[in-house]
Amino acid sequence: MSDITIKIKDREGEIHEVLAPTDMAMNLMEVCKAYELPVEGTCGGMAMCASCQCYVLSDHQLPEMGQDEDLMLAEAFYVEDNSRLGCQIPITPELDGLEVELAPES
Repeated sequence: MSDITIKIKDREGEIHEVLAPTDMAMNLMEVCKAYELPVEGTCGGMAMCASCQCYVLSDHQLPEMGQDEDLMLAEAFYVEDNSRLGCQIPITPELDGLEVELAPES
């Protein structure tokens, strides 16, 4: 098993340094939920609700944004240039040290 470290800033400004497995096909939304961080994931990771929106603070190379994610963010609140949906960010070894901030709730 290979774990990576991710820093997640919650909506109160507290930073949580969490370990995320790279061998379980998880995404960032699922990691947040596993650590009981306030992420809804209402649609179950289908890029249909934006309740797992986050801001990517570090300079990591992420997978290209798909059309569904792009369309969902076009309708979401509090969208910034660095907004992504956590459900669309698979946990891979390359993301070790990733830093994100949870977007405000809609």
